[in-house]
Amino acid sequence: MSEDTILIIGLGNPGKGHRANRHNVGYMLADALAKDLGLQFARRKGNARLAKGRLESRKLILAKPITFMNNSGKSVGALARYFRIPPSNILVIYDDLDLPFGALRLRPGGGSAGHKGMHSIIDHLQTNEFPRLRIGIDRPPGRMDPADYVLQDFSAEQHTELEAILDRGLQSVRVFILEGIQAAMNGFNPVDSL
Repeated sequence: MSEDTILIIGLGNPGKGHRANRHNVGYMLADALAKDLGLQFARRKGNARLAKGRLESRKLILAKPITFMNNSGKSVGALARYFRIPPSNILVIYDDLDLPFGALRLRPGGGSAGHKGMHSIIDHLQTNEFPRLRIGIDRPPGRMDPADYVLQDFSAEQHTELEAILDRGLQSVRVFILEGIQAAMNGFNPVDSL
């Protein structure tokens, strides 16, 4: 592959029981992107389900690691090495408890902020300098354990808003692919985070 190839990683947990979990919003957006581009997750490589295609002149690989969230780095590291994709061409999409439900925040790099999937990816890529798209899932109510909260399905009320949130996320990923992380940040991050 070349530096023109973009690797889009949607994080989540495999299995039907996790499909609608808050923790799987990265998978959900990867699925929405594949559908939008007419692609299917038909291949397996590096402990991930893959879909390959193009957006205009850009070559794309969409990936959903099947290693479970906390070991995502094993898959992402293997894919980055196999396809020779530099960290700057990898976009990781995942849930964030510290953002309000539905908020999007793109960054060119940074720490894991306690997200175990991201910690694993940083460890396996041996850098934290790769773009990421965080999708807010809000804090758990009361004293609920965050680990339990992320493994619950979105509430009925949240589920009705999810399609619009995923569509906005889809548009931000398209901008990232065609114009880069800065353009995506400028267009989709909340004004107070620029």
